[in-house]
Amino acid sequence: MKHIGENVVRIEAEALRALADRIAGPMAAAFVKAVELIHACSGRVVVTGMGKSGIIARKIAATLSSTGTPALFMHPVDAVHGDLGMVVRGDVVMALSASGETEEILRLLATLKRLQVPLISFTGDAVFEKDAGEGARATQSTQKISTLAAAADVALDCSVAKEACGLGLAPTASTTAMLALGDALAMTLAEKRGFKEEDFANLHPGGKLGKRLARVESLMHTGDAVPRVTPQTRMPDVIYEMSRKKLGVTAVVDGQKLVGVISDGDLRRLLEKRGKDVLDLNAGECMTANPRTIGANEFAATALALMEEKKITSLVVVDGAHGLLGIVHLHDLWGTEMM
Repeated sequence: MKHIGENVVRIEAEALRALADRIAGPMAAAFVKAVELIHACSGRVVVTGMGKSGIIARKIAATLSSTGTPALFMHPVDAVHGDLGMVVRGDVVMALSASGETEEILRLLATLKRLQVPLISFTGDAVFEKDAGEGARATQSTQKISTLAAAADVALDCSVAKEACGLGLAPTASTTAMLALGDALAMTLAEKRGFKEEDFANLHPGGKLGKRLARVESLMHTGDAVPRVTPQTRMPDVIYEMSRKKLGVTAVVDGQKLVGVISDGDLRRLLEKRGKDVLDLNAGECMTANPRTIGANEFAATALALMEEKKITSLVVVDGAHGLLGIVHLHDLWGTEMM
């Protein structure tokens, strides 16, 4: 049985290798044209497909949406019963069909042409072949292509040598190739748009991923919850403020500007060195000036890295003028599942 599993994976891996060779060679111009069509799209990418291809279409739409390209899935059966109204001029349609002859999808073509909506097809047609003499030159395949591929503005080739199914019937290698081609388009578009980590974070506010990409401003303590004293505050009052706010640290501010911090560790070291004489000092004499701080828009992961580097449990959050905004504590990062 393990040989069957191994064989399935090898067949699908070979299908992906062949797809990569096409993207790098004879299908390169078509791939670039598809990217440019989607990049120039003023609306959304509407992805459609039936059956197993439909499942892959849903995944491609989700991947595009999560990486900066607005996209949605449209079921072709629902489309011919009213949902085709979701397609408007300015959109791009991406249609998936291994045979290229899926009836439910072909019934959409007339309307798409009337709307003048560009169509990108993913089919099993061997639309391109390598020229034997030049290796990478694209030539039109001599085999008859499907109705969907022929109607498409850009026909992309998801053909496979064979399915991994022993009967050659269940979509396996072909759907794997479709999924990989969709990922290739999505990642190329993300790169072309300059899609960054912060953009990804903004589109994933929920779940484990959202927590890992949380911003400091969403986790920090603000307002009256932030312990703060002035440089002139006597140390008994400093200790009271730290104890009352329970963050193990207090900010020392001049107006709203941060000038230093005093932590539980600072207090222990001062008591070891000065004993009860510490109570005769003020915050300005005991504080750590120019402490490590962080901006509110930084990722929680950055805050955690700074805490680990400096072996501290709290970071003061400041604005560009070094004004006090809040404090983020190590405990606040536990809920991000980074620890």
